[in-house]
Amino acid sequence: MVPARKLLALALLTLFWGVNWPVMKLAMRDMTPLYFRALTLTGGLALLVAWYRSQGARLRVPRAQFGRVALLALPNILMWHGFSIFGVQALASGRAAILGFTMPIWTVLLGVLFFREKMNSRLWLATACAAGAVTLLLWHELGAISGKPAGTAWMLAAAASWATGTLLLKRLPAAVPTEALTVWMLALAVPVLWLVAGLTEPLPDFSFSPAMWGVLGYSIVINAAAAQIIWFSIARSLPPVASGLSIMMIPVVGLGSAMWITGERPYPQDLVAAGLILLALGATLLPRRAGRAPAQGLMEKGVKSVSRS
Repeated sequence: MVPARKLLALALLTLFWGVNWPVMKLAMRDMTPLYFRALTLTGGLALLVAWYRSQGARLRVPRAQFGRVALLALPNILMWHGFSIFGVQALASGRAAILGFTMPIWTVLLGVLFFREKMNSRLWLATACAAGAVTLLLWHELGAISGKPAGTAWMLAAAASWATGTLLLKRLPAAVPTEALTVWMLALAVPVLWLVAGLTEPLPDFSFSPAMWGVLGYSIVINAAAAQIIWFSIARSLPPVASGLSIMMIPVVGLGSAMWITGERPYPQDLVAAGLILLALGATLLPRRAGRAPAQGLMEKGVKSVSRS
């Protein structure tokens, strides 16, 4: 049985990551996407390093492992954070969250296609539900006068990047502690974000409103630092069902909180799509009573890998 303290921490974490989706949408009103990612991940990295050092965590990476860490940083940090923020910029935040959390299904599909993982009836159901959800959301974007189907493409690319990162974490594990791996993946990705932002976006003047400074504070202190620390403190001891339920609820929290944070109102297609994604995640993440399929076991490992938000 999971201690109540850890269940409370998991509920708080789900709230943090769900609310982060509309918070990111608010940030896009005053900042360009790559500068926002570069700034918040830099702040989060600094806080994580300070915290882990205060706890005596080992953050050193052997020189021989740096190439592998850099390879893992590409899909897990650079592509996920880059693609997803462009998706949030283009779409309603609740819709972006729904599309982003097709990532566990992508993990299963890529594992089946490239690593000969086995499918079962539950995973076929998950795939069909995820495809239906994406079709509903894309159909609405294509049909709306102001629709932005490119935003859907950005979010699906982000989800596929997350899935690729999960597969690489399993197939090419770095021989370093998880905390060190996370810190160094961020440290390798952040300079690239600053460079690309400097080449493609105008420099922010930082004359932000108090609300925008609050958004930046939330994104750095809560999402990029505190949430990661909470996750690593409980992830190893959580059963798959608890981790899976948390992952399932994040897009629902994102969709619901967007209504009062950004004033977004979900379309009926959004609600149906959210229900389909919940069904897909349940079929993918929640373990069967008697054993589990190899692809399902892969997804449970991915849930406990480097966190995504």
